Amino acid sequence: MNLEKATFAGGCFWCMVKPFDSYEGIHSVISGYTGGDMVNPTYEQVCTNLTGHKEAVQITFDASIFPYEQIVRLFWMQIDPTDAGGQFFDRGSSYETAIFYHSEAQREIAETAKNELQASGKFSKPIVTSIIEAKPFYPAEKYHQDYYKKNPAHYDNYQVGSGRAGFKQKMWGD
Repeated sequence: MNLEKATFAGGCFWCMVKPFDSYEGIHSVISGYTGGDMVNPTYEQVCTNLTGHKEAVQITFDASIFPYEQIVRLFWMQIDPTDAGGQFFDRGSSYETAIFYHSEAQREIAETAKNELQASGKFSKPIVTSIIEAKPFYPAEKYHQDYYKKNPAHYDNYQVGSGRAGFKQKMWGD
């Protein structure tokens, strides 16, 4: 088994768990906070946009089954990479997008994927998603974990109401 970590900020972390959770080779998807300097921040602290942290997910995966390249491609399909002010309904620095790389190989894969996506012409505006060296990751409070399983109706309504579901459908189809 070749377990690695992938860490992504894609706006609301509730919306970033389900897309990765059901694939063979994905061992866990944890909601949490990363990118800032505050140790063990709370949800309320991160929401102030003063901690430097972003809502993020940390994925533990078996790279021999589900390679990092695939995870990065799946990440791009969950976000609007041209939005510098947050994601969809959620605004502020804690909702900005980023790929947090754990190795030089991950950084290179992320940079290549970003450049290919920009060159594809899929987006008319520049891709602003940051690619940043991973910092400590702090799991979010228990009630945030697996939110889509615990509160499926609210999760589905949020996907639609925030604009994320419509954007994904328009850009990527089913």
